[in-house]
This record gives sequence, structure tokens and C-alpha cells, in this order.
Amino acid sequence: MSTGTNHSATTLSKRPQLAHLTAQLDDLRARGTYFKLRVLDDAQGPVCHYDGREVINLASNNYLGLCDHPKLREAAVAAIEKYGVGSGAVRTIAGTMRIHMELEEKIARFKGVEACVVFQSGFTANAGTVSSILGKDDFILSDELNHASIIDGARLSRAKIKVFRHKDVAHAEELLKEIQHEPGRKLVITDGVFSMDGDIGPVGALADLCEKYGAIMMVDDAHASGVLGRNGRGSVDHFGCTQRVDVQVGTLSKAIGALGGYVCGSRDLIDYLYHRARPFLFSTSHPPSVAASCIAAFDILENEPERIERLWANTKYFQEQLALAGFDIGGRTTPKSETPITPIIIGDGRKTMDYSRALFEQGLMATGIAFPTVPEGKARVRCIMTSEHTRAQIDKALEMLTSTAKRMELLG
Repeated sequence: MSTGTNHSATTLSKRPQLAHLTAQLDDLRARGTYFKLRVLDDAQGPVCHYDGREVINLASNNYLGLCDHPKLREAAVAAIEKYGVGSGAVRTIAGTMRIHMELEEKIARFKGVEACVVFQSGFTANAGTVSSILGKDDFILSDELNHASIIDGARLSRAKIKVFRHKDVAHAEELLKEIQHEPGRKLVITDGVFSMDGDIGPVGALADLCEKYGAIMMVDDAHASGVLGRNGRGSVDHFGCTQRVDVQVGTLSKAIGALGGYVCGSRDLIDYLYHRARPFLFSTSHPPSVAASCIAAFDILENEPERIERLWANTKYFQEQLALAGFDIGGRTTPKSETPITPIIIGDGRKTMDYSRALFEQGLMATGIAFPTVPEGKARVRCIMTSEHTRAQIDKALEMLTSTAKRMELLG
């Protein structure tokens, strides 16, 4: 049986129908940007094991160390004991459990809005929302560095897409002026925190524009959730715009420590998404253990603000030391980081991936990111600080980053 399966797989791999994929993979190998997935052997944490090697981890989105928090573990186990491991259906048929409603109500209270809907991921929250609330007669104005899920949602909506220069509010207003008398709704979208550079979106200024021109305001707060604002309420709260942002998207997969995405806003917005958002309508709902973990995480955000304080203290120290060592961490050819996302700009894709691999061999997990995730010539090793890294771990990571960069002639 085993031999037959292997033979079948080998035969399939030689079929010509997908030869173009092999050619593209060969091109990635030639460019030096091909990668293999690193496999985590234990719990996500500041120090963990990937591919059997102990590493200091600067690659995860586990900002507040909640992936392995005892209270989240306890909540998950208790939910499994009470509800089982799965919901058994999509939300609109038979898969809405009481714990799903509790989570949505919890998030809505936390965000200070009327209602919330939880999606299976942050990607589906963005793509499902944008594609369902607009149509072909409408307009979308999107920051050029917005997340891929926003871009995909905009394309699926069939609306007319206009892209404004990164964080350029004046350019966004130019585009709004051009279309202000056109029929159709206008939607302005920005990331709250941009995932590759770590800079903060101009949420307040764009909200002013939306009020001036009668546009819908939408913010993707995935990397701001748990990081910015009061107790981690996000960039919308950071700018004091809760009542002026029509659509808030957040994630349960980063600082919250579990899995999923959510949309917050008016009761009518959420009811509409219940009826029309395709990822919500056609995906099985969260396992009860995940919903319970998320509820516990929001309790921690409310009751342990010191986690966010540690996150920012660690970030400030880490970025200061990198700058002193001579690294380009944004602000030269790319936007300057303003959050725990800290890019080390290398530029060349092959050198970046080689640097990342060399760091891993030294015991540091810091992911190389190259085209097409970032533009050609702006490849970087992206580091993300957490509240749980100790000063000793940070110092050791800094030493490895610096010594390896010097050895590879990436740093003077």
C-alpha cells in the first residue's frame, strides 16, 4: 500500500499539466528566495524549538504571550468538556453556539460599539466584508500598502478601486474630490498598523476626510489589536475615532493568542454581514475551545495592562539598540516603524534570505521577507517583539543579529 502511494505521487509530480508551477519554483530557487516551512515543535513562546533547534523567537505575532497562557488553556479545556470539539455546522444553519454569541458580545463591549461578528480568520473578515458591502457602482480608496485581504476583498466587490500613496491623506482627498459627484458609495480603507513596516495609519485624518465627503470609513486593526489604544483596543481607540469609524476589523490570531477575525460596527452592519458575507455563510463556525480562549484573552487585556507596558518597553529598547548598531530599521528608504514590528532592511532578496537562514543556524528565528510580499529592493528580516521576551534574551538576539550581519558584510 505504501509503495503504491509513493509511486502514484511520483507519477503525478511528473505530469506536464502543472509544469509552469515547477518553472516558477525553479525561478524562486535561482533568485535565492525559495523557502521551506519551519516546523514548531512545542508551544509558541519567546524561546521555542523549530525543526528541533532551540531558538530565540522574533518571528511570531504572539505580542502579549497569550498563545500559551494558563487561563486560555483552562478556558479551552473547560469548553471542550462542556461543548465538545466542534460546532458541526455553519453559523446560519445549526452552528451558532451560545459561546459564539458571548464572544461577539464581549468584543463589542470591549470596542465600545453596538455589535460584532466573528469570522474564521482576519483575512476572511476583511475580504468578506469589503466584497459584501459594496458593488460594481461603488468606489474603494485604499492605501497602497494595505493588507492582501483588503486588496482581494476590493477585487471581489467589483467596485472601482483607487489607490492612494502610502499614508498620504492629501492624495486620498484628491481622489475623493475626483469622484465626489459620481454615483455610488465611497469607502476609504487603511490598515491601523502596516504589517511589513510597522508604521501607524493616519486613522484620525482619514476619518476627517470621510466625514467631509460622506464616505464610509474602514480600518483593519489586525496588528493594532492588543497593542495600541486603551488596554489594546486598537488604532481606532488610539486616535479617539470609535464613533467615526464605520467598520473596524480585528484579529483573534495575533495578540489575542488564538484564531479568527472579527468586524465591529453598527447593529445593522453586523446583521447585514450575517446575511451576506460569504465566508461567514459558507464556513463552519469556530470550535468552542477557540471561542472560550478568546473570551479569556479579552479578560486578560482588561485586567493585565502591564503586559502591554512590557511590550512597549521591550520594543523601545530593542529598536534603540538596533539603530545604535547601524541597522536600517525603517525611515531611510521605507516607512519608520512605530510599533513592535521591526523590519531590518537589507534590500536584496537573496542576501535577506541568506541572512535569515544564518541567524537560524545561530539560534535566532527572524523571518526573511522578499518580493512579492514586499517590493523589489526592499527585502527585510522582520522582527516582532513581545511582552514576554526577557532583557537577557533580547541582548542575546541583538548580539546574534549584529555579529552575523558583520560577518556577512551587511553591516559596517
